[in-house]
Amino acid sequence: MFTLTTIKKHAVGTKVPPTVAVALVILCTVMLWAAVGPILSPHDPSTQDLLRGVTTPDSAHWLGTDEMGRDVFSRLIDGTRRSVFGPLCVAIGTLVIGASLGLVAGYRGGVLDGILNRFADLVYALPALLIAIALLGILGGSYWLTVAILVFLSIPSAIRIVGSVSRVQVHLPYIDSAKTLGLSDSRIMIRHVLPNVAPTVLAVFLLDFVGAMVAFSSLSFLGIGVNPGAADWGSMLAQGQSLISENPWVAVTPATCLILTGSAVTIFGDWLFDRLTHSGRQG
Repeated sequence: MFTLTTIKKHAVGTKVPPTVAVALVILCTVMLWAAVGPILSPHDPSTQDLLRGVTTPDSAHWLGTDEMGRDVFSRLIDGTRRSVFGPLCVAIGTLVIGASLGLVAGYRGGVLDGILNRFADLVYALPALLIAIALLGILGGSYWLTVAILVFLSIPSAIRIVGSVSRVQVHLPYIDSAKTLGLSDSRIMIRHVLPNVAPTVLAVFLLDFVGAMVAFSSLSFLGIGVNPGAADWGSMLAQGQSLISENPWVAVTPATCLILTGSAVTIFGDWLFDRLTHSGRQG
C-alpha cells in the first residue's frame, strides 16, 4: 500500500540522476524568478527608452533591449510570474475539481461514473485551444478568464485518468476489509483509495501544468489572455519575431525558457512518479 512512510523509506538515500538534478536547478531558478522577480531584475521591465531602441547585449543590458528600449532580461524575469502562476492555478484547479470527481466516480461507479465519462468524452471531442480562442475573443481576453477556461477544458483528462485507477482500487481486498470494519465511503476514499492513486494524481497535476503553460503561451502569442503591455514569455516570443535580425535574444530567450521549464517539469515528474510507484509497491 502507498503511504507517506513508504515514500520516506525509499526516498532517503536515493541518488538523484544528473538529468533530474539539472531539472531541479532549472525549476528552482524559475520559482525564484517568479517569487522575487522585481528584486532580481536589474532594470524596471516597463521603463522605455525610445531613443535607445533595439540594441544587442552589452554590459548594461545583458540580453539587449527591444524596440521600445526596454531591458529584455528584466522583462524575461518579470514575465516568469505570469507565465508560471496562471498554469499553476490551472493545474491546481484541475487537480481539485477533476481529480475529486474522478475519485468519486471511480469509487462509486454506476450512473455518476457514466455521466462524468460522457461529459469527459464530449469536452475531449472539442478542439481545446480553438474553443479557448473563441471564448476569449467573445468575452474579452483577461488573465483570470483564461485560467477558468483552461481549467474547464483540462478537467476531463483528470476525471478519466483518476477515475480509471480508482476503479481498479475498488476491487482490491483492502476495500472490502475497510467496509467490513464499518468505515464510511468518504473515509475509505480519502484515507485509503486516494493515497494509493497519489502517484497518478501527481502525474496528472504535472502534465496539466505543462499543458496549461503551453496553452497560456500560445494564447498570449496571439495577443489574448494577457493584459496589453504586460510581459510574459508568449508575448515576448511574438514580439521578438520582428526583431530576429536586430536582437534575436528577444525571441530566443522566452522560447528557451518555455522549453527548459516544460522539459524540467516532465523529467522531474517522471522520476518522482517512478519513485512513488516503487515505494507503493514495496510498501
